Amino acid sequence: MKKKGFIFDLDGVIVDTAKYHYLAWKKLANELGFVFTEEQNELFKGVSRKRCLEILLDIGKVKATQEQFDTWMVEKNEDYLAYIDEMDASEILPDVPKILKFLKDQNVPIALGSASKNAKPILEKVGLLHYFDYLVDGNSVTKAKPDPEVFLIAAQKLGVDPKDCIVFEDAVAGIQAANSAGMTSIGIGDAGILADADYNFKDFTEIDLGFIKKLLKSR
Repeated sequence: MKKKGFIFDLDGVIVDTAKYHYLAWKKLANELGFVFTEEQNELFKGVSRKRCLEILLDIGKVKATQEQFDTWMVEKNEDYLAYIDEMDASEILPDVPKILKFLKDQNVPIALGSASKNAKPILEKVGLLHYFDYLVDGNSVTKAKPDPEVFLIAAQKLGVDPKDCIVFEDAVAGIQAANSAGMTSIGIGDAGILADADYNFKDFTEIDLGFIKKLLKSR
């Protein structure tokens, strides 16, 4: 049987930290004197912090010097880190540990492939870090998804051919990245939005171990 590698995105797949990003951006918007809604927050999905701040200032019609811009970037991240500092195992999305434990028991190599620069502290907080052989995060990549760089680095670290890697993603850009890397893509979330994925599930409660075994046996 060919060696397989499993790669997981973090936010929206293992934990839901998007709400904390939203609260931190909302707090900054309030300080700058305007309202930032959850609908507007949809524009921030899978987007870099710098670009998010540009969009936010655009929404509030706020002009900023480079110094102000840099200060607000730091402030937002500090607020976000204060929120994730309070995280614990209750934040893990349903049935994720079941899949990770099964893969670990089968000695299947597992990597994280995420744009987050805070992936390690988050996985430590929720008690899942020990499942991962490698973390490829925002600190180790130069190109954002849909560029496949993050997943190709993960495959290389796992010592697995990209075509034998299986990727779990909740964002369109992530599915596109997995597909362009030649990997099997599994969309977690709305199947209509993630229509380009090879397989779709609402969440991990819909994934049974029989499906994982089938992936491990596939050529």
